[in-house]
Amino acid sequence: MDFRRLAEPAGLLYGTAAQDAVRRGLALPLAGGPAAFSCVDLIEDRTHSGFLPVGDVPAGWQDVLARLVAKPPAAGMPEGPQVMGILNITPDSFSDGGQHRDAERAVQAGLMQIAGGAGVLDIGGESTRPGAAVVTSEEEWQRIGPVVHGLKQQKPEAVLSIDTRNSTVMAQALAAGADVINDVSALTHDPDALPLLAGERCGVVLMHMRGTPATMARHAVYEDVACDVVRELGARLTAAIEAGLAPERLSVDPGLGFAKNTDQNLTLLSRLPLLANLGCRVVLGLSRKRMIGDVTGVQDPAGRDAGTQAASLEALPLGQSVLRVHAVEGMVQALRVWQRVHTV
Repeated sequence: MDFRRLAEPAGLLYGTAAQDAVRRGLALPLAGGPAAFSCVDLIEDRTHSGFLPVGDVPAGWQDVLARLVAKPPAAGMPEGPQVMGILNITPDSFSDGGQHRDAERAVQAGLMQIAGGAGVLDIGGESTRPGAAVVTSEEEWQRIGPVVHGLKQQKPEAVLSIDTRNSTVMAQALAAGADVINDVSALTHDPDALPLLAGERCGVVLMHMRGTPATMARHAVYEDVACDVVRELGARLTAAIEAGLAPERLSVDPGLGFAKNTDQNLTLLSRLPLLANLGCRVVLGLSRKRMIGDVTGVQDPAGRDAGTQAASLEALPLGQSVLRVHAVEGMVQALRVWQRVHTV
């Protein structure tokens, strides 16, 4: 696909207003609904048309417009908006490092997240915060392997995502029953990852990042952060598809906090509908991050759950969004209230 040409949806409508506007030809459903968009900015390279009504979009742009309308595939996760519970099996993650190092405690924490409404659990054994210690693939699997096995034994139907950059960990996790691979490097870190996953059927999350967790801060320079992130994710989608991964297996994460400062994160968050150009399910992971602290003044990451919930709701107009958070129950409550207000 040609991601030089993007269409940015705006003028969002919900509920009966969205349905009425779509019926009258004044709006189009966004990513399958429930939201609809009534205007759009056509972007070619760095040239913008300015926002115009959807009915005024030229014929030559209808293929781009169609990408915004299509409902994204499930990509290995349950249908509909979902809360993804974070389960870090690390000593040094920025918010919950060390809390789940004991496998039995981690399994119980995961079961509690499922009971609290998590549709997916995201299990990680390597911290990707700036300055985090590098761990070997062997140590990473020693951390998460018993947790994956324990959860699958006690809750076979649980949908498990594995947060890893390493192909050997991916292979072992998939053999143990994992459903999704969530790679912060978008399958650039390990050259064996793409060919491995091409032979599997699992869902795959491609996250936007520049550099590595150790170097990403120096790469936070963008001409237009929203367009640049969409186009760079588009390049990774193309690489994955060309390597043999079916498009319906792929979802994307804009990577808030990775090679982006607070202002860039907030700009990207305010323009999330632009991600609909990729035709993929969106995973949004901003739980307890520094940007929440910068906006609210809350220094302790554990105190940022309310800000996390407010910010995460920005992804819900995209329909199939997955909200990746530490505190599952509060996010589930916020999601259900949003759905009740915004859907018919």
